[in-house]
Amino acid sequence: MARTINIFILRGDLYIMGRLFGTDGARGVANSELTCELAMNIGKAAAMVLTDSKDKHPKILIGKDTRISSDMLENALAAGLCSVGADVILLGVVPTPAVAYLVRKYYADAGIMISASHNPFEFNGIKIFSGSGYKLPDALENEIEAIVLDGSEPYPCPTHDGIGSVTCSENGAEDYIEHIKSTISDSISGMKIAFDCSNGSASRTAKKLFTDLGIDCVMLNDTPDGKNINDKCGSTHMEKLAEYVKTHNAIDAGIAFDGDADRCLAVDENGEILDGDFIMTICAMDMRSRGTLAKETMVGTVMANMGVNRFCADNNIGFVATSVGDRYVLEEMLKNNHLIGGEQSGHVILLEHNTTGDGLVTGIQLVSVLKHSGKRMSELASAMQVYPQVLINASVKNELKNEENYMKFPEIKQAIEALESEFKNTGRVLIRPSGTEPLVRVMIEGKDENLIEKRARELANLFEAKLN
Repeated sequence: MARTINIFILRGDLYIMGRLFGTDGARGVANSELTCELAMNIGKAAAMVLTDSKDKHPKILIGKDTRISSDMLENALAAGLCSVGADVILLGVVPTPAVAYLVRKYYADAGIMISASHNPFEFNGIKIFSGSGYKLPDALENEIEAIVLDGSEPYPCPTHDGIGSVTCSENGAEDYIEHIKSTISDSISGMKIAFDCSNGSASRTAKKLFTDLGIDCVMLNDTPDGKNINDKCGSTHMEKLAEYVKTHNAIDAGIAFDGDADRCLAVDENGEILDGDFIMTICAMDMRSRGTLAKETMVGTVMANMGVNRFCADNNIGFVATSVGDRYVLEEMLKNNHLIGGEQSGHVILLEHNTTGDGLVTGIQLVSVLKHSGKRMSELASAMQVYPQVLINASVKNELKNEENYMKFPEIKQAIEALESEFKNTGRVLIRPSGTEPLVRVMIEGKDENLIEKRARELANLFEAKLN
């Protein structure tokens, strides 16, 4: 079975996208770009924008991943929130989707997650959820930005009993685990699964969840030390998990999470990697068989492999492609009442069970399908045949990465047009800027793996030569 090839030229440093928020919160190097002062002010502004002023002490949840800087930023956020009168509940180390779920369960006004997701430990980030459990739309993020960066409104400074308080949740992680258990109805006991927790948030939840359900768990990278999160492990580094499953007998599958466990990728019993496209097609087929695939449709992005389109056409399943980013997938799902959507990266949204991408929910659904189907994971994955796909990241100046800027360079414009013509009938070309990094992503699909890699590398090299 063909697999996606991801080739990265230069990573480039992260930065805080645009003015403050990028495609997935505010991110930067902790204590340098994402400072305690900035975190404190984001907390203040978030409380002002997201809470009802009539409520004397709005309730805000804070979760965090395992980075060494997360404690520091947690305290800064809590101080900012309390200073404007909000009461804070600290959830401790939990997955990002736990915050999205618990903000609704606990009837909180908002939730904040401290994490830089799949990025190295020196970075951190702040993701904000509304009281309904959804990530903030652009309009609300803009309001927060205006307060923090422009001083559009003064921060309130209550005194006496107007100051907020901080408490620690004793049951947050357990309540989240119990919710995930409730998303399946059949037993999944008796299976042997290897889990790569990326030394991140899943280290605190995955083993208990799956062990409680009778899974024989093999745990990898579940000993976080503050600095080893995502370090050659997890869903962005699948090699070790794939090799482990391949070389150890009687393992039914492998599941890998990213640092904050909102993503999930898998490997079959042979150690072959299954990305988000495979996972979504497996889950969509199962949902259709159970009559729960709303409108017989799944939602993906323009980055989805052409094999997804072929799979959907062959199985009479509709497919809607959105711009890249889980927020755009979610917008489409909510607009048209679809229940499954996601990205190749493993950011899968199952609206039956949570309001955001949830790696543990995705993992348990996948294991459940594997168990009750009676098939091997490789058999389930074989329903979709992928086209070879090459993705190369070109490191460029941030101010030049958008299409309206790079298409002003005649050499780049001509090269892109030539590629689009070359692959018009046998593949496709997709060029897009990164939402969180100073990169232009060059993706080409086609039948000849060597050719598409050569062409993608040539274009990426041209981007780097002209845009630096």
